[in-house]
Amino acid sequence: MLPVVALVGRPNVGKSTLFNALTRSRDALVADMPGVTRDRHYGVCHLGARPFVVVDTGGLSGVEEGLDALTAQQVRLAIDEAQLLVFVVDARDGLLPQDQGILGELRRSGKPILLAVNKTDGLDVEHALAEFARLGLAATLPLSAAHNRGTDDLVAAALPLLPPDEDEPQSLADDSIRVAIVGRPNAGKSTLINRLLGENRLIVSDVAGTTRDPIRVPLERDGKRYTLIDTAGVRRKARVEEGVEKFSVIKTLQSMAASQVVVLMVDARENLADQDLSLIGHVVDEGRALVIAVNKWDGMDAYQREQCQRTLERKLVFVDWAKTVFISALHGSGLRELMRAVVRAHASATHELASADLTRTLEKAYEAYQPPLVRGHAPKLRFAHPGGSNPPTIVIHGSRTKHIAPAYRRYLENFFRKRYRLEGTPIRIDFRDGDNPFAGRKNVLTEGQQRKRQRMIREMKKRKK
Repeated sequence: MLPVVALVGRPNVGKSTLFNALTRSRDALVADMPGVTRDRHYGVCHLGARPFVVVDTGGLSGVEEGLDALTAQQVRLAIDEAQLLVFVVDARDGLLPQDQGILGELRRSGKPILLAVNKTDGLDVEHALAEFARLGLAATLPLSAAHNRGTDDLVAAALPLLPPDEDEPQSLADDSIRVAIVGRPNAGKSTLINRLLGENRLIVSDVAGTTRDPIRVPLERDGKRYTLIDTAGVRRKARVEEGVEKFSVIKTLQSMAASQVVVLMVDARENLADQDLSLIGHVVDEGRALVIAVNKWDGMDAYQREQCQRTLERKLVFVDWAKTVFISALHGSGLRELMRAVVRAHASATHELASADLTRTLEKAYEAYQPPLVRGHAPKLRFAHPGGSNPPTIVIHGSRTKHIAPAYRRYLENFFRKRYRLEGTPIRIDFRDGDNPFAGRKNVLTEGQQRKRQRMIREMKKRKK
């Protein structure tokens, strides 16, 4: 499970800006989650050698009534579930009594604390840090979250303070395909797992929020082993009742990160909602394989099915590589096709690529369609090699690759996808510019210049004779 880091501090000290810098996003995850307020956002930081969950919290104003009291309650929940606290202060405001009060509460939690002195751009950094020295925290780091300065140092300081990785039970996840079932409440997630198991293993209810924590269930079907992960439903903030659901977004993030394939359950009667699309976006960001399961298909007439299919095709164009399967979790129709799609997606996500074949495929793609000119010069793509799996990552070396347009990147992704028949998984392409071996060296001729010089020398000798 991923460790958790909470960002805490007064309002307007730059916590959200730091959150976006750490997660490399503008809003890494939607807040349409049960038990989550608009002041609490979750995302995953991949900047260091080890990923961790980042929690952005609302500002602690010191007022314990009204909306401020509810905000403080959410902040304290984040403090409780975190393994490391990053106390964010404002260098321009200086040390305020309110900061000292917040630090006292953080110390009472017993969690390790990092002090991030934000907004140091344009200031005397040493003077700014000296003012906060009276807080007595050894780990004090200057930061400019708005300009993404100091975030790498913050990550480097945070990693040693996080607990070591926990070993998962190998009986469930050793050689099985890990499948996370996600979606909105009442989409049929628990019903699907019960139908696959052939028993009422999970509680099924019409009450939204029945499933509160991710539940792992082993399954063996058609000679293959799976670990099914049932997760809580995702719904709009306006429909979340305080105190009824204690589902944490962290656990959904952890379930997706721990899975190899994500099955998004969609209610065919309600079609795709913004929550579904946001979840798909997070699956793509995590690089996980994806299968779309449209449930409750059996209760629709021909016209409703046609309208549903058209809407799905229009809204899912950005993940047209994902297989869409129409099922009935209650009656069991379409489940064989669903599990086959899961197996194909897993096989594609873990497919091993060879450097020689990748380079030949790259040459064919380049010959068929070259990237647009950049300042009169075309980017050159020389060779490719695999950079990892789940998702398949292809590293392409060349020159002027920084100027390659997103449309050409998509062209290459589709070309590789068709060549290797990769279904249900995103593909990542990492462009790298080759270093010039003669850079920084004076009076060194290239191979072509040397040949030209030798020809000139031979011609001069002939003339002398």
